[in-house]
Amino acid sequence: MARVVVDVMLKPEILDPQGQAIHGALKRLGFEGVTSVRQGKRFELELDGPADEATLARVRQMAERLLANTVIEEFQVRVEEVTSA
Repeated sequence: MARVVVDVMLKPEILDPQGQAIHGALKRLGFEGVTSVRQGKRFELELDGPADEATLARVRQMAERLLANTVIEEFQVRVEEVTSA
């Protein structure tokens, strides 16, 4: 089994009102030193079999077609180690 993580973020040139709201709230709560916040999404996919290049290519297709709006968002695909309890 493999766990693949897809991190989706707004492209840098796209305004992030939710990130701005979080930034303002952090300031109001007394958390100083944060110059900006960008909010995103994280998808964890647990897959049968190894996370080989073919599997990662398929996950990239999933991200392009469903998980990310590639007009305004960019994504990264990475393998995460699966730990058993």
